[in-house]
Order: sequence, then C-alpha cells, then structure tokens
Amino acid sequence: MRSARLVVAATIAAVGLTTLSLASAQQPASDPNFTGVVTTMDAKEITAGRRTFAPGARTAWHSHDKGQVILSESGRLRTGRRGEAIKEYPAGGTEYTGPNIEHWHGATPGEALVQVNIQFGGTTKWLTKTTDDEYAGKAKK
Repeated sequence: MRSARLVVAATIAAVGLTTLSLASAQQPASDPNFTGVVTTMDAKEITAGRRTFAPGARTAWHSHDKGQVILSESGRLRTGRRGEAIKEYPAGGTEYTGPNIEHWHGATPGEALVQVNIQFGGTTKWLTKTTDDEYAGKAKK
C-alpha cells in the first residue's frame, strides 16, 4: 500500500501541478526532515476517490477539464481514449489523462479492479456509455 501511495505522489509531481491554484512555502534550511530547498505546494482543488470495479465494469466516456491521474491499486486497469488503442496496467500502474481528453476506464474482463483517481479540480463532462465493442477494442476509429 505504501508503494501505491508513493506511485500516486510521484505521478502527481511528474504530470505537473500547474493546473492547480497553488500556494508555495519553502521549508527552512534547518528543518531536519529535508535536505536542500523543498517547496510545499497546497493543492486546494485536488479531489480523489477510490472505486472497485467488478470484472468487465467500466465508466462511460467522459473528460475532465483539468485532467486526471488513475492508479491501479489492485487488479488490472483497462483504459480507452478516442482514436487510440486500448491500454492495460497492472497493480501499481498509473495513467495520466490531460484536460478535455475523452476517455473511459475500468476493470479487465477477467479481473476486478480497485482504482484510485485524482482530479485536479474543475468538472467532469459525462458522455455516452462505453459499448462492448469499444471496451473490447473492436470499434471503428
């Protein structure tokens, strides 16, 4: 579980938090918990959730106006983006979806999924249901 939290923290840092309202404060040089200059970034608009998907369960197509990170805590994560091939990630795998990218995500057909999702504020625009053909990667692009 600790490694999953580290992956989430590293992913957030990697994708950049420039889309957030941030307030920065540097840690004093004498702070025993840090070496070098470390800046705290308050992410006031971040929201997170944790969902369990039964095998084959998935979201409808949707987009986030400020992006999203998804972590597969356990099980396998399957994702799809408009016009792209289906991707799968094992436990510990993450995917970043940028602002306004239409996508869906859920469990693989044979394995349940526990996912952690992090949104960078803003809203979610829900679209149409993900069809069985889209989920299987058989839909026309």
